[in-house]
This record gives sequence, C-alpha cells and structure tokens, in this order.
Amino acid sequence: MTNAMTLLTLILLATALMAFPYVLNRIAVRGLAGAMANPGTEDRALSAWADRAKAAHGNAIENLVVFAPALLAVEATGLANGATAIAASLYLVARVVHYIVYTMGIPVIRTLAFFGGWGATVFVIAQIGGLA
Repeated sequence: MTNAMTLLTLILLATALMAFPYVLNRIAVRGLAGAMANPGTEDRALSAWADRAKAAHGNAIENLVVFAPALLAVEATGLANGATAIAASLYLVARVVHYIVYTMGIPVIRTLAFFGGWGATVFVIAQIGGLA
C-alpha cells in the first residue's frame, strides 16, 4: 500500500471516530434508551461542546467526500508521488486539528485548519489536472 493510501485509511478512521464523543454525550444526557430513540422535540439538549463536535464531524464528512475520490484518482492514474503524500498528511493533520479546536470552540484556529485541509484538497485535484 502506498503512503497516500495508508494516509487515506488513517483519514477515514479519524473521521469515523469523530462521532464517538458526541454520541457518548448523548448517552450521558438522554440515557442509553434516549440516545437510541428517534430524535424528538422534547429531547434534552446536548452539551455545547457536543453540538460543536457533531458539527465538526459533519464538516469532516463533507470535505472527505471531495478529498477521498481525488486522492483515489491520483492513485489510480499513477500520479501519486511524494507531494500527494505530503498533501494527504496535511489533510489528516488539518482535519484532526479542525475537529479538536471546533469542539473546544476556538474559532480562528478552526478556520485556519479548515483552509489547510481545503488547500491539500485543491493541491490533489490540481495534481490530477497536471496543474501541480
């Protein structure tokens, strides 16, 4: 497996694990049965950090939908190289930082981390088009 595919595996794992903290908060707030029930208008609100974690996880999924196919396309076309592996590393770090600081409620770093991941995505797409 190439470095890019190893990093994509780590990115997928990190994105999947981002759900657990807010799900645990949902269980703590609503109980296990309440967490497994359909959402209702009378549900107790999650903690503010858990709402932010859920939003950060949603954002990670939205960005993964663009990044993962781009990286797979680079790999499939034989265009993967050290630069795309660095871009995948940057994406992974940026998305983990984004999740952590978004959950903590730190706005400026959150935005910078978002753009780090976005830049990595644009770089990989440019690699496909021969622009990088």
